[in-house]
This record gives sequence, C-alpha cells and structure tokens, in this order.
Amino acid sequence: MSVVRGILLRMFGRPKGALGKLGGIVMARTNHECAAWVIDLLDIQPNDKVLEVGFGPGVGIQLLVRSASTGYVAGVDPSEEMLAQATARNATAADLRRGSAESLPFADNVFDKALAINSMQIWPDAMAGLREMRRVLKAGAKIALGFTPYSGQPKTGLTETLVAAGFMDPQIVEGGQGFCAVATRP
Repeated sequence: MSVVRGILLRMFGRPKGALGKLGGIVMARTNHECAAWVIDLLDIQPNDKVLEVGFGPGVGIQLLVRSASTGYVAGVDPSEEMLAQATARNATAADLRRGSAESLPFADNVFDKALAINSMQIWPDAMAGLREMRRVLKAGAKIALGFTPYSGQPKTGLTETLVAAGFMDPQIVEGGQGFCAVATRP
C-alpha cells in the first residue's frame, strides 16, 4: 500500500487518530449535500425507523433525526473518532454504535429504511454488509447506497450486487452530488 493511500484510508476510509479527526471535519462538509439528496430519495417519514451504516461525522444522522422526528434513527461506524464526532453532533437524538456493516448489532426486521454514503467501497466484505442490511430491514423496506464522485465506487455491477444480496428492483439514480443505488427488500 502506498503512503498516500495509507494516509487517505486513515483520514477517510477508516478514520483514526488526528488524521481521522481531520478527515471527519472534511467529510462533514463534502458529504452533506449527498446525504441530503440520498435521504430525500428515501422519502423518510416522521415515524420511520432508519439505519445509517458508516455514519462518519454524523451529518447524515443529523438530517435523519430531523426527517424521522418521531421515529428511531440508528447508526454504526467502525471508527471511534467518527463515533465521537457523530455523538457530539447529535447528542442523544440517535442510537449510535461502534460496529461494522458485516455484523450489525440490531435484531431482524427492525428498520423501514437504510442507507450508506461513501462507505460500502471500503467495507471489508461488501456482500456480507449488504446481507446484514437486508436482515435488519423489514419486508418492503428501502435501501440507498450513495456515492460522491470522489468515492472511487464504480456504478458497474452495483445493481447485480444488490440482487445477489437479496434485494429487488435495484436502480441507479444520478444527480449532481454523484449517484445512488436504490433497492427494496422483498
């Protein structure tokens, strides 16, 4: 792994230490528009139970709390630094936990909607993460995977990956903020 790639992973992929804290500040600014767009695509309702996987500094969580005002908002992120930033940003408004996409700490069939923004491409096992998201979603629930242009995530094969993970009706939606893969849990 190159030195530059290692620094970028420490800042943005798996934020850790001082570089991770700085990465969180950058992500809070650069991912805000994409988070708002993805949340809008999911049509979050006040009573929805919503999960964000890889919540980073918590900007998306903050927007979700406003949209699901009488619902339940939860999130997991493997980074201690991101958990601290997201908790500071959201106080007690959401159930934020340290964890991985591959082993979500929630019961089956809990959530109405789930999202991940600029995180799936760095999960150790994307298929396992998607299957876990499917497990915690209710039947008929929606999933949205948003990616900004600098994420490095290709569109190619994404809808096929969602189908292989057990989702149906996947589609790619493009916008000024990047692209989003949206699908439904059967």
